Amino acid sequence: GVDREEVQKLAAKVGDMGLAAEEFSKKKKTRDRKLTVADIHSGLYNIANTSGEGSVEKKISALSELLKKSNYSSAKFLIRITLAKLRLGVGDSTILDALSTAKFGDKSARQKLEEAYNKTSDLGFVAKTLWSQGLTAIEKVELQVGKPVRPALAERLPDAEAMIKRVGDTFAVEPKYDGFRVAIHKKGKQVWLFSRNLESMTHMFPDLVAAVKEELAGVESAIFEGEAIAYNPLTEEFLPFQETTKRRRKHSVEEFAQKLPLKLFAFDLLYLNGKDITKLSYTDRRKKMEKIIDKEGVLLIAKEKILHNAEELKNMFEEQIAAGLEGVMVKKLDAPYKAGGRGFHWIKFKRASAGELTDTIDCVLLGVYSGKGKRTEFGVGGLLVGLYDPEKDEFPTVSRVGTGLTDEEWKRIYKIFQELKTDKKPARVNAKVVPTFWVEPKQVLEIFADEITRSPMHTAGKTGDDHGYALRFPRLISFREDKRAEDATTVKELIKMYNQQRKVKV
Repeated sequence: GVDREEVQKLAAKVGDMGLAAEEFSKKKKTRDRKLTVADIHSGLYNIANTSGEGSVEKKISALSELLKKSNYSSAKFLIRITLAKLRLGVGDSTILDALSTAKFGDKSARQKLEEAYNKTSDLGFVAKTLWSQGLTAIEKVELQVGKPVRPALAERLPDAEAMIKRVGDTFAVEPKYDGFRVAIHKKGKQVWLFSRNLESMTHMFPDLVAAVKEELAGVESAIFEGEAIAYNPLTEEFLPFQETTKRRRKHSVEEFAQKLPLKLFAFDLLYLNGKDITKLSYTDRRKKMEKIIDKEGVLLIAKEKILHNAEELKNMFEEQIAAGLEGVMVKKLDAPYKAGGRGFHWIKFKRASAGELTDTIDCVLLGVYSGKGKRTEFGVGGLLVGLYDPEKDEFPTVSRVGTGLTDEEWKRIYKIFQELKTDKKPARVNAKVVPTFWVEPKQVLEIFADEITRSPMHTAGKTGDDHGYALRFPRLISFREDKRAEDATTVKELIKMYNQQRKVKV
């Protein structure tokens, strides 16, 4: 019953669409209206399952009806639920600890609960299974087609010799493709695509969906991962990451599918024809993958070499660098697939040189500083960024960033800031420094810096009276829309990089 512009103006002023809904509801005097939890659940469930032609208008109408029946407090939380902005300061790790504590009185079941969660990305499913069937059922949870799998993550090591010690004298090496990671699920004629931060991307890539249906027609069900890269069909050249990311869009999808067609380099198979195969060795999973993806179509197999020593690894690494790629992935042949786990079964090998930090760091945007001089026109003049600490389930600060952004990127930061700004420091942010404005920790930024230093100003890795860690001369490289805040570089990783950096300097 109010103008759209009036809603937007108030939401921008208070920094929270939920508070705006509460304010408008108070004016409408709806405090005596009552909705039950069942009413809200039913209404939201119907909205979530509305699809097809005219679905947007139907969703608007359904949400509008719920709001009309809500009192002002209910309206606030209804909107926050809808926008996934409850602001409770609770992350996945905290919920897993809480489930274990509620059932067993301590955190002893945390690891088993986390393994089930990593395979299904569904905390509700994990909680229901634990309560109804117990911990034995949790231990038996397997991958489910249609539910995104939390991706396995790679470790870092400083040089080829250190990698050989971890993976043995016979190992697989693949190029590190400069695209974005996609998990593909297929069951019968239905196909789902998920990003590395578990979001559905099925509607964005109709060309990949069509390719899976056509090229894997004989496969009843499968889950596999790959790197999607845009290419020029005229020159048959692969395009840089900045061009590939243009395919991640909600509008003009078909048009860009024609302009920037994709190839997908599959690098791991997790599930095949009704069976979870993550416990099989990498070698066995690769053989099965080669049997189902064997055409030179849209779906390709990531190139692989089996190598035996540091010299061979260095040579292949230099070949990939010369070809314009970031480096290589080193894989342990007998390792299972560890959903959501970071380990030495996969190791990233990127260029390093004496005394310098040469790998990028994925940071989380925590706050912004108001602009000065020319930057006043952008509304933003600097960024406060942090890392993720999974042990504390919080985001400590690691740096202030003020360089490396183009005019367009400053404008993009301002838009992100408008969507995520809060009126106070988020509960999961650990900071000593205070920016002009705080933002919800959701946006991941790829940052490059000269080196990692110790700092009394930042809280990443800070214990007791010791200094924390910080980035020296940081600059923005890219916006990582494909990562969740919890997928950012961890404090433990940063400390490991700091120690490796010191060894190189010596």
